[in-house]
This record gives sequence, C-alpha cells and structure tokens, in this order.
Amino acid sequence: MAKPSSNLPKGVRGPSRPGRAAVERRSLPFVIMLSRMPKWIIVVLMASFLFLGLIQTGDLAWLGGIFLSIVTLFLAWLLVLAWPVLPAQARFIRLVVVLAAAGITVFKFTGNF
Repeated sequence: MAKPSSNLPKGVRGPSRPGRAAVERRSLPFVIMLSRMPKWIIVVLMASFLFLGLIQTGDLAWLGGIFLSIVTLFLAWLLVLAWPVLPAQARFIRLVVVLAAAGITVFKFTGNF
C-alpha cells in the first residue's frame, strides 16, 4: 500500500501500484467524458437500465440480465476508482451493493428472478 505524502491534500494518496495506475489512466477519458455531461443524464440512464433490467421476465430475461450487467459494471468501476479514498465502512457498503447487483444479475440470466 502506498504511503500518503505529507504535501498532498487530505484524502489524496501518493503514487499507486502500477496496476492501479493503469486502471486510472485507462479510465481517465471516460471520467472526463462523464464529468462534462449533465449529472442528471447519468442518473436517469442508470435508473432506466436498472428498471428495464428488473422488469424483463420470461423470454426477455436475458435482456434484463444485460441491462443489469451494465449497471453492475458501472457500479463496480466507480468502486474501483474510489477505493483508495473511501473509509472502511463506505468500502464495505459499496462492495455489498455491487455484490448484490451481481447476484441479481446472475439470477436474472438464469431465469430465477
């Protein structure tokens, strides 16, 4: 784990591991794109995917699984990016949410939800 540098602002850590730095570098264009969009678009889009994912049943359950996969991957990506600055309780809660979303997605793909 990287040691915090004393000249960095509170909550900002020093250099990260090479793998993490690669993830942050590859995510930067997407983060910039999302930061330029109106915030309500992201919320409405993810809420729509969640709603559409949950209501698809029967022969279209696979489509619901795809929508839920998109939501789960988005939440997991945000968790990975925010992990270093989150306190332990916030990490745990967000991890539980991502795991629950992944579980519901698996159930949706198998037709049990």
